[in-house]
Amino acid sequence: MVRRSDLPAPHVPATRLPGAGQPAAGIPPAGPRPSSLRPSSLRPSCLRPPRPSALPPLRPSPLPPPSGTQTANWRKWFPGLDNDSLTLRQVLATLPAAPPAAIPWIVRLFENPAGLLRLHGAVSLADHDKIHVLLGRGLLDQDEAFVLGFTMGCTKEVSRLERWFFKYALSHLYPHPYRIPSRILMAYDLGLEAGLEFGLREMHMKFAEKMLDLPLGTVRAELGIDTRRLRRSYARERAALPDTPASQRLPPPV
Repeated sequence: MVRRSDLPAPHVPATRLPGAGQPAAGIPPAGPRPSSLRPSSLRPSCLRPPRPSALPPLRPSPLPPPSGTQTANWRKWFPGLDNDSLTLRQVLATLPAAPPAAIPWIVRLFENPAGLLRLHGAVSLADHDKIHVLLGRGLLDQDEAFVLGFTMGCTKEVSRLERWFFKYALSHLYPHPYRIPSRILMAYDLGLEAGLEFGLREMHMKFAEKMLDLPLGTVRAELGIDTRRLRRSYARERAALPDTPASQRLPPPV
């Protein structure tokens, strides 16, 4: 799964000069300690900086390449529902995805089908991205909450305890930037209810390789995703969370 981030820029440690704090071999100390310096003892030769050849070049440590969660593109990425003529592969190619290695272990523990404590609706990162596209949702916290809820709701097997626990994990246990604030989790509840109400079951287990090159309208029809009903669900979400950036760009009813 893909997430978003306001991660600060990595700290670049200052380069430490070899032998800092100690006189180099064969070179006398620069002078007495500061506490014993007298004006008469300050000779110009003592104040000269070391020769350039003695100073290694100061180079910052190389920065890691930005992942999908460290770019600004994820905030703006939003596929919407008016893209039935595009293929699933075409829209996925525009998604600023994070590599699987960037996903924290606790997220994989609950949301990956190979996780030891996987919950209902656990799905691979690649299939999770497909669901974002098919539901027309971006990568903001609210979008992520709805997609997770919808995927779990489609299993028709989520208990109240599992629902409560996962919301607690999302808002308290997940690290930044994968943590979703409690005030946004209404979108998770609405997504779960939409998944339960739709005539879908185990949608996340029905993806086929051939779907990548089919128009999104065809893929949605094959999986039973009714965009008109989705738009009505989004209208409820916009009413429940009216002032959020995610709500303001939700597809309107038709």
